[in-house]
Amino acid sequence: MDESQKNHLKAYGIAFWALQNDTEVSWLLNYRGGSFITSYHREIEEECMIRGVSYHIVADFQAQKIFNEIARPDMNMDRVKLEKAPKIAVYSPKSKLPWDDAVTLVLTYAEIPYDIIYDKEIMEGDLSKYDWLHLHHEDFTGQYGKFYGNYRNIAWYQNNKREMETLAAELGFAKVSELKKYVVQTIRDYVIRGGFLFAMCSATDTYDIALALGDADVCGPMFDGDPYDANVQSKLDFTKTFAFKDFKLSLNPFEYEFSNIDVTSYRKVPKNKDYFSLFEFSAKWDPVPTMLCQNHETLIRGFMGQTTSFNKDLIKSNVLILGEYKAANEARYIHGEYGKGTWTFYGGHDPADYQHFVGDPKTNLDLHPNSPGYRLILNNILFPAAKKKKMKT
Repeated sequence: MDESQKNHLKAYGIAFWALQNDTEVSWLLNYRGGSFITSYHREIEEECMIRGVSYHIVADFQAQKIFNEIARPDMNMDRVKLEKAPKIAVYSPKSKLPWDDAVTLVLTYAEIPYDIIYDKEIMEGDLSKYDWLHLHHEDFTGQYGKFYGNYRNIAWYQNNKREMETLAAELGFAKVSELKKYVVQTIRDYVIRGGFLFAMCSATDTYDIALALGDADVCGPMFDGDPYDANVQSKLDFTKTFAFKDFKLSLNPFEYEFSNIDVTSYRKVPKNKDYFSLFEFSAKWDPVPTMLCQNHETLIRGFMGQTTSFNKDLIKSNVLILGEYKAANEARYIHGEYGKGTWTFYGGHDPADYQHFVGDPKTNLDLHPNSPGYRLILNNILFPAAKKKKMKT
């Protein structure tokens, strides 16, 4: 899985396919950019050829030589066995919105199966069926993505608002914001019980904001028909959040921002210098962050979103920063534990499109089969398959 791999993204799909077919897969952390090894089966070789994935056939003694090298205490490598293919859900609205989601794009491209669930399925308890949950580009505060300023007179915005209000009423909630609060608390409980949560773009900060709000109302009358709580800022409870603390809410409905967690509106980073670096962790002592950072590149090209990156001053001390742009004091990729489960937040919208605008065509991943930014998403998808052992994070 170093630079010699023709299609990094589809290689994850091969590993997933092997697990689905009851074939043991080992993830060789930090070995040639993070590689996979399985016992030889003609069917796996055929899948590699069909999907355009590079592979090598090694004899048993060669494989043992690799394992011995990895096991050496002076080598920052480790071998992690993957047990079974995780069952994957993507939290996403059923209606068509004028943007795409990087996770569903790469899952489809890598041929990794997933189910779409939304608020109704959450209410019906379907989360218990899944090992891993991704939160599509979502606004959990009930402010419809803060698109009011630019899109309030556009059909897709009006239709989405109407559909969400109808759904909330059908599910027994007076407001969309009340429905979303129920959803974030249910997802929180899913993580507490051992679920794996992954989110990108605005689903990261709005999730934590919704947790901190409790019963407070942050929505102005253009969103839910009545004013927001006059003291909403002082009502925030940062002990309830996963990642962020001490943030200030944006209460201006015309501002395309939820709080000062995100640095998009004031970051001064030119496109040609917009990169973030991945941390190097100890594979033998810190296998979890090591898995999440497996890549053939350690310097990742930046990409923007409604939530591009996170103000490091507002990140809790127990949160693990996996990727950062130190010069701008911003984190791009963060991870933590909550109860028996874990969560990972990844800033930006599309790792292969620097500035993806509403209405832009979806990214063609055939043009980006070796995207290091997309590899980080797929690391998270395989992470739940790892054999459980005592892990320091």
